Amino acid sequence: MEYRRVGQSGLVVSELGFGAATFGGRGDFFGAWGATDVTEARTMIDMCLDAGVTLFDTADVYSDGASEEVLGAALQGRRERVVLSTKAALPTGDGPADYGTSRSRLVTAVDAALRRLNTDHIDLFQLHAFDAATPVDEVVDTLDELVRIGKIRYTGVSNFSGWQLMKSLSAADHRLRVRHVAHQVYYSLVGRDYEWELMPLAHDQGVGAIVWSPLGWGRLTGRIRRDTPLPATSRLHTTAHAGPPVDTDRLYAIVDVLDEIAEDTGRTVPQVALNWVAGRPTVSSVIVGARTPEQLRDNLAATGWRLSDEHVSRLDEVSASDAPYPYFPYRRQEGFARLNPPVV
Repeated sequence: MEYRRVGQSGLVVSELGFGAATFGGRGDFFGAWGATDVTEARTMIDMCLDAGVTLFDTADVYSDGASEEVLGAALQGRRERVVLSTKAALPTGDGPADYGTSRSRLVTAVDAALRRLNTDHIDLFQLHAFDAATPVDEVVDTLDELVRIGKIRYTGVSNFSGWQLMKSLSAADHRLRVRHVAHQVYYSLVGRDYEWELMPLAHDQGVGAIVWSPLGWGRLTGRIRRDTPLPATSRLHTTAHAGPPVDTDRLYAIVDVLDEIAEDTGRTVPQVALNWVAGRPTVSSVIVGARTPEQLRDNLAATGWRLSDEHVSRLDEVSASDAPYPYFPYRRQEGFARLNPPVV
């Protein structure tokens, strides 16, 4: 297992992290991702620790808080060995104080997460979404105070746009508050939008990417191929509408190349897809999840080796997509490209 600093911070995490979104099984949406109980969670955590995983990620909305409860219970006696990450901002109820990142909401959310996780501090606390109704100054001031009193160690964000993250970083710099060190982002071979704006921003500002859904919302597990029905056990049957959109023809073209590279390397399709993401610029850790020990064992084998330059180039080429405005001139026209070379 490789270990990396998160951006330019002193926080060190494993190249692969474990996502506990499948823990709990409570609620309609996130509860449909899995129903791992404490006993099963301990088995998976044992496997992760044996493989060298240190980062464990969850959120208050996963299974209506049950994910944090199960993760906290399963980590008892081993808390000092892990980097514990959670998130808050998305609605956890119907009341006006049940969502957002106001001072009141953040203080309440952190205290509730500490209770559910059965710990006295959160190593990495991330804002799960940008709250346009709350002044950014209020957010960075509150997070800074929570760091100073020891309830959280580092802060980050998730699912922010470029201007939202830059506004937050600028406010922190201006007010001499703690800066966000991590951005938890969607990034995969079938979803490379991160590269156009957020990756250059992360490189420039020293923010590490913590990647969620590196297998493209379950589309790169090796079970989806041309003319092959979606397996009955796939969660895509119930969650595809809420995930990132994927062009079917492009997906099949990527899977064809993944199949070929998997055969060349003696690896599985998801291992190749995960290894590609882990090797990208600014990526600090890639979050993997599993509903069974077999899935987890396969995913954990994506580390400890590297794809060849030839294999990376083939995956880069087949998964490339047109750049949106205003980025396409920097990719298509030499004069623009000289001014703004890609992050490598």
